[in-house]
Parts: sequence; structure tokens; C-alpha cells
Amino acid sequence: MASSLVRVLGSTLRGLGKAFEGLGTVVEGSGAYKETLNKAQTLQAFAGKRPLLGSNVFVAPNSSVVGDVKLGSGSSVWYGAVIRGDVNSVTIGEKTNVQDNALIHVARHNPTGQALPTRIGSSVTIGPGATIHAAVIEDCVVVGMGATVMDGAKVESRSVVAAGALVTPGTVIPSGQVWAGSPAKFLRNLMEDEAQFVSAAADSYTQLAALHAEENAKSFEEVEADKAQRADRLERDPDYDAQQGVARDWTTREILKVADST
Repeated sequence: MASSLVRVLGSTLRGLGKAFEGLGTVVEGSGAYKETLNKAQTLQAFAGKRPLLGSNVFVAPNSSVVGDVKLGSGSSVWYGAVIRGDVNSVTIGEKTNVQDNALIHVARHNPTGQALPTRIGSSVTIGPGATIHAAVIEDCVVVGMGATVMDGAKVESRSVVAAGALVTPGTVIPSGQVWAGSPAKFLRNLMEDEAQFVSAAADSYTQLAALHAEENAKSFEEVEADKAQRADRLERDPDYDAQQGVARDWTTREILKVADST
């Protein structure tokens, strides 16, 4: 009863506030200050083109995918990452993960006079903070955290760009090699177990992305229920109820069922 009265009172006061705001704007006339809100959009159209997503793609709520971008099935764009297909196109294959704060962009003009899109294959891992600019990344590649791959560069399949490496414009990294340094140079050949890890890492991130997508899709009520469950577990070991044969509602802590043997 008390809670319903509080809701009614709160709603009434908010309505009055809006009414006074409108009245004040009318009185001030053309000199009235109007607040504007630029709402962040995870998927944003640009120049008439909008990102196209395959099935089971996870795009984190604070990432930005803009313009002419295609993401293959099972791929993921993680927190803070930006994929900007504004002056050219970005194509990303299946089961590729663009990790936190990575940047993928394209080029309309460069010193060679070429307009360069960005092409990234399938089962590719783009590490946190990496930058891919108007380059080609083939299938089953790892680009380490903080690495940069510049205009016109090509990283062939089953290769690794080490963390912090700078792959200069026009460089071609042959298949099965590890490159490192600034500027990046050949370090060694990729070992077989490392090549298997490259594919396994992409599969692992696809599975992890599905969990994050599920969490981000939860309603307010579901989030509150999770909080109640965590609070309950801090105060009561779940095994205790199980040993007592008690089934309990996590939100209200109400006992739902007691086993016959207790």
C-alpha cells in the first residue's frame, strides 16, 4: 500500500516538473535554453549505408560499428572497440573477434593514390588496443594487443603479429610466420601447436561472446534477481539449503519446497 502511494506521488511530482519546465520555456520565448541529447549508437548508419550483421554476432553496448561494415556469423566486437566504414568498406568473416578498444578503419586516399578497404577473414583474433587501417588480414591470424597494421599491408593466413608490432604500409607477412618489432620484421616460423591455438582461440571467443550477449540482453528484473542471488550467497552457502532439502526463491528468499525427508 505504502509503495503504491509513493509511486503515485512520485509520478505526480515528475508530471508537475515537466509542466513547469514547459511553462518556463514559453515565458522565456526565443531566449530559452534547450538541452540536446546525442544518443550513442552501437550500430550507426553513415552516408546511407548501415552495418550488416550475420547470425549470432555480439556487439558490445559501448562499442561503435559505423557505416559500410559487414560482420560474419559468430563474430564479436568487444567493449570500447570501433569499426568505422565511413570512406570505404570493412568486411569481417566468421568467428572473428575484435577485442576491447581495438580500432578498424579504412582509407579513401593514401600516398599511392589508392582507395583501400579493410578485409579481415574468419577465425581472426584482433587483440585489445590493436589498430587495423586499410589492410588485409587473412583467415586464422592473431594480431596481438597494441599492434598496428597499416595501409596496404597484408597478413597471410595462419600467421601472428606480435603485441606492439608496427606492420608498415605495403608489407606482406607470409603464411605461417611470426613477425614482431617496430617496424615489424620476421621473427620465426609458427609452430604447429601455435597454429592450432590460433583457431582454438577464435572458437573460444565465439563461445565467450555468446555468454556476454546473454548477460547484456537481460532485463532489469533479471539483473535485480542476479543481484539478490549474489547477496543471498554472501550470507548463506547454497549447499546448506540443499543439505536441508530446501528449495528457495533467490529474490524473495521464500521457501518454495521442503523435501519430504526433512
